[in-house]
Amino acid sequence: MSEAPPAVRVAVTGAAGQIGYALLFRIASGQMLGEQQPIILHLLEVPAAMQALEGVVMEINDCAFPLVQDCVLSDDPAQAFRDVQYALLVGSKPRTAGMERSDLLTENGGIFKVQGQALNSHAARDVKVLVVGNPANSNAWAAMQNAPDLPPRNFAALTRLDHNRALAQLAAKLNCPVADLRRLTIWGNHSTTQYPDLAHVTVRGQPLKEWLVTEQDWYRQEYIPRVARRGAEIIAARGSSSAASAANAAVAHIRDWIMGTPEGDWTSMAVASDGSYGIPAGLVYSFPVRCHGGDYQIITDLAIDHFSRQMMQATRTELEQEREVMATL
Repeated sequence: MSEAPPAVRVAVTGAAGQIGYALLFRIASGQMLGEQQPIILHLLEVPAAMQALEGVVMEINDCAFPLVQDCVLSDDPAQAFRDVQYALLVGSKPRTAGMERSDLLTENGGIFKVQGQALNSHAARDVKVLVVGNPANSNAWAAMQNAPDLPPRNFAALTRLDHNRALAQLAAKLNCPVADLRRLTIWGNHSTTQYPDLAHVTVRGQPLKEWLVTEQDWYRQEYIPRVARRGAEIIAARGSSSAASAANAAVAHIRDWIMGTPEGDWTSMAVASDGSYGIPAGLVYSFPVRCHGGDYQIITDLAIDHFSRQMMQATRTELEQEREVMATL
């Protein structure tokens, strides 16, 4: 029988929250890093939520997951991020009634500044950081800016949830399985300006582009807005946010980052721009990417039509404005 690999340390912030609760059991079962990979969970919460976090860990223990070797509970980022190889930054300040978006950005900028500094000082040098907490792109930028000793490409923000939502809505329209679809892209920000691009999609290997020409009204007036506002639609229906699908997307994002995207396909990740498609270098922007060998590469050779260019510019402008607010910190 082959010997198990050494345990890896996985940090989750906001670990007692709804997304954290939905996420931890999937990580612990091996769905994210593989069924042979032992893990040590590092769980960060605010002081007021530490008792709830203890209850979550009781449940993890009661599941008797073979892969979980230990759980480290803390309200101190320095302790929570010590030697971690993966960090999923889920906890963030939610937007409350009367709060302006600039206020939300400023408050979260302070949180992710501290977490970026702690990662810079205490995490493994090859740590992979996925920001889930909103506003995810700009929170990732703030963390990245405060971790100058870590490679910028080790930071990403979650747009896989938008990617999955876009696939599901398209599959429903076409009356086909999601598995038949390839090469969908989410460009830009995880916000209502995001752009789900179908120009390069294939269905069972055949281009969708000709069909799309006849469905422009549906695409622009129904599909794009519905993908962007799907989170609000779920809150209206169930009275709570989309925690389970967000957790599922985070697991899929890390799994593809580590194990690779399927042959002939790509996924969407918000990463530090390298200047591709005219997006300013360093802006955390969602691109189509292929993953292999624990790394990602932006797909750089896609033809961009006029409509797509306009949509990509709109979400870029929003991100640049958010970055200006964050930069004041």
